[in-house]
Amino acid sequence: MEKAVRATCPSSVAIIGGGIVGLFTALELLDKGYHVSLIEADSPGGRQAASYGNGTWVNEGAIIPISLPGMWRAVPGFLLDPIGPFVLQWKHLPSLLPWLIRFLAAGRSWSRVERDIPARVALLTGAVSRYDARASEAGISQLMGARGVMYVYRSHADLEADRPAWDLRSKYGIEHEVREGESLRSLVPDLSPEYILGIRILPAVSLRDPGKFCAGLAKLFEDRGGKVFKALATGFDLNGGKLRGVQTSQGPIACDYAVIAAGIGSGKLARMVGDRVPLISERGYHIEVLDCPLRLQTSLMPADGKMAVSSTLTGLRLAGQVELAKPTTPPDWRRAWIQLAHARRMFPQLADLIDTGPHDLWMGHRPSTPDSLPVIGRSNNCSEIIHAFGHGHTGMVMAPGTASLVSDLVAGSTPKLDPKPYSPQRFGIAG
Repeated sequence: MEKAVRATCPSSVAIIGGGIVGLFTALELLDKGYHVSLIEADSPGGRQAASYGNGTWVNEGAIIPISLPGMWRAVPGFLLDPIGPFVLQWKHLPSLLPWLIRFLAAGRSWSRVERDIPARVALLTGAVSRYDARASEAGISQLMGARGVMYVYRSHADLEADRPAWDLRSKYGIEHEVREGESLRSLVPDLSPEYILGIRILPAVSLRDPGKFCAGLAKLFEDRGGKVFKALATGFDLNGGKLRGVQTSQGPIACDYAVIAAGIGSGKLARMVGDRVPLISERGYHIEVLDCPLRLQTSLMPADGKMAVSSTLTGLRLAGQVELAKPTTPPDWRRAWIQLAHARRMFPQLADLIDTGPHDLWMGHRPSTPDSLPVIGRSNNCSEIIHAFGHGHTGMVMAPGTASLVSDLVAGSTPKLDPKPYSPQRFGIAG
């Protein structure tokens, strides 16, 4: 029998997944005095991870889930419009239908939507300051970018369509400001005059390069004594329900606790320990206009485009789109290119550069649950294995809060956040 690699002993924790959630959790556990190993099949911060190619936002105002009242009426459009902002391919409908039914039910009314908002707020609050602190500790503060994120509108009617969401943000204390006329132009002078007003969420920041930020946290983790194993987690070594280690492509790694933070790969690992979580890939695309001279003072989201627009170290990133398809389905790069049309409308003076590039294209997998809440909690069959996945569109901003809750669960202390809303057993599917 192959001898296990002893990650640490005692009080050793193996984190499966080197994305932003895994990295914040690993550092949090190091802070608590645990010996921590990070298991990642590729380099942390690499193109394989959702943490690499997202919209760059750390937005504490992201309290609104994806499924909202009336969305069920749009399902035929999801099936018929191959270049819409939300696409579901016919051939995948049978396998995705159970998830889709739960998804639409979660947004069936505003009262149902609001039921989960306190749980979202709990994970979001304080994220920006915790990013600032980790960036300073890791020596990567230069990767903290524009402050605030602003939703921009071409008409007051467009804003009124979003009014219920803004009312909820006000109700839950999300600080924001309205910008109109000269006030709007002073902040985003390059924005087309077609956009007449914006609402800017203040507790938010963008990252100049999310991949490099993750790599910087990984270096901090190693510099502080953490161990990184470049391997694929394939299962668990259990003895009478007690965790002995994590099985990997490079051999077993012994540990006292394990945290599943493996993004879209988490569902398979969760099933191994008794939790059948309805987890799918909401495939997201970005296209980056490289060498773009535009430097935004605040990141933007056009109401008509529903995409994050941010300045990065290498250019202007346009990130968004929702495509429901199996993870193994080849990318449909039209979904990246159509974002350029919105960019041209926003910045017509840059139309030639936007059209001709050069461009960088990326597609990745948002690990998404139907109620838009992550799965954080102990596994059904082994209390030493803790889930920390399924953050969908909000993994970047929810990573610090998730790390705090996971560290409390590992320690067995009373959690500062109520873990019940995130329970892996909330879906009623076990075994």
